Amino acid sequence: MAAADSQPATMRIDKWLWAARFHRTRALAAQAVAAGRVRLAGRAVKAAHLVRCGDEIEVTIGDLKWEITVSALEQHRRPADEARQLYEESPASSERRAAQLAARRLLPVPSSERSGRPTKKEGRLIRRFTDQQ
Repeated sequence: MAAADSQPATMRIDKWLWAARFHRTRALAAQAVAAGRVRLAGRAVKAAHLVRCGDEIEVTIGDLKWEITVSALEQHRRPADEARQLYEESPASSERRAAQLAARRLLPVPSSERSGRPTKKEGRLIRRFTDQQ
């Protein structure tokens, strides 16, 4: 008889994504799987698909893409440091994500230089532009 604390042999992919902290809720994880943003061994799967240790998963969130290998299964959601031990990210994936994040930091934040309503001068420029068309 197995102990209650032993790891399961298989687990639903949506539950694993939730436990590994890729998604905030299991419902969001299931939606991501259904939308095709999670691929197992290069194939789209359903949320109820069972994942095992050693499976290779591609997770896309926004424009970031993780290529990971499942190293452990956990039934409960743990702190982020413990959740990172559930998977191993490939070095190429890690480098690509780091480059994307560095490039994103260099881009200006949209409308960060102004806030609120347009000034009088900006309003005149807007009206002048819209009246020309």
